[in-house]
Amino acid sequence: MRRIRILIWKELIELRQDPRLFGIVILAPIIQLFALAYAATTDVRNVPIVVADADRSASSRALIARFDASPSFTVSGVVSAANDVDPFLEQSEAWLAIAIPPGYHQRLVSGQPAPVQLLADGSDANSAGVALGYATALIGGYAQELAAPRAAAGSVAVGGYEPRVRVWFNPRLESRDFMIPGIVALLLLVVTTNLSSMGIVREKEVGTLEQLNVTPLTRSQLIVGKLVPYALIGLVDVVLVLTIAVSWFEVPLRGSVWLLFGTTLIYLLTTLGLGLFVSTISATQQQAMMTTTFFFLMPMVLLSGFVFPIENMPAAIQPITYLIPLRYFLVILRSIFLKGVGLETLWPQILALAAWGVGILSLAIMRSSKTSA
Repeated sequence: MRRIRILIWKELIELRQDPRLFGIVILAPIIQLFALAYAATTDVRNVPIVVADADRSASSRALIARFDASPSFTVSGVVSAANDVDPFLEQSEAWLAIAIPPGYHQRLVSGQPAPVQLLADGSDANSAGVALGYATALIGGYAQELAAPRAAAGSVAVGGYEPRVRVWFNPRLESRDFMIPGIVALLLLVVTTNLSSMGIVREKEVGTLEQLNVTPLTRSQLIVGKLVPYALIGLVDVVLVLTIAVSWFEVPLRGSVWLLFGTTLIYLLTTLGLGLFVSTISATQQQAMMTTTFFFLMPMVLLSGFVFPIENMPAAIQPITYLIPLRYFLVILRSIFLKGVGLETLWPQILALAAWGVGILSLAIMRSSKTSA
């Protein structure tokens, strides 16, 4: 144990003496958290729309005002004919076009269906679909509000039904609450994998690893002494990022903090094992960085469900996602944060993550030798 403590202390001193590395491991995750938390969102905000108001009635003007007052939309133009909206969509001055037909007001007051046409720029299919859903709900809600008093007086029969919606786990429907736990997992993966792979390869380049070869350290002691400092850095990053997520972004943490940190340690076993494996197949820091980024990080991000829902992927691709450890940790983090579930629910994901970590770390140890660890 004394030899391991000395090696850990040596690694921490070297990390402290490199101010650039301090910026990478401490400041960079915080900056990236703020950047990604504000940028990586699927919420609809300030979508530019153009309205073709052929009715020009009090009801049509009230509907336009309803859109303009909504935080989801910004009215960038009002025209009189439906054909006049084409330039707005073609020049990307508007994402949506709303065509209010003649007789819209009369149909509303008489209790008849009052259809409104929606045209969308489908270049960004996901954003267009979300914006259409928001616009449809707003138009339907406005029509129901106008019909409700007359229906109560018995002058108009209102058909259909009024759904009563309850949203579990994310009642604000903020995509940020869903994305930020994923960002925590992503930052931890990037920082610890790159640090462990490049740090060990750096020892090869400068020749200090050869000096360790003549010490009485065993292979296991050397690996533990090299990886523990990076695990500590990962835990510090987790504490900082979680504190910001809960206090600044107000992401609810409904589950057990101890379970969160326990599963994080298992996840660190995976990321550090992956970094150690990369160090065994890389001769330079540049090779280690390129291998980590293109062969591991990018596939993990794309196939884990962080960017695209796994259910939307082709059927042939979905089985491959079970080989991605980030997939399991994303489920664990989001479930602890938003659903507050415990070990009785998350044990399959935890078991799979632990198996992945033990497997990659064992493979890395088998490939390594005292000269390549």
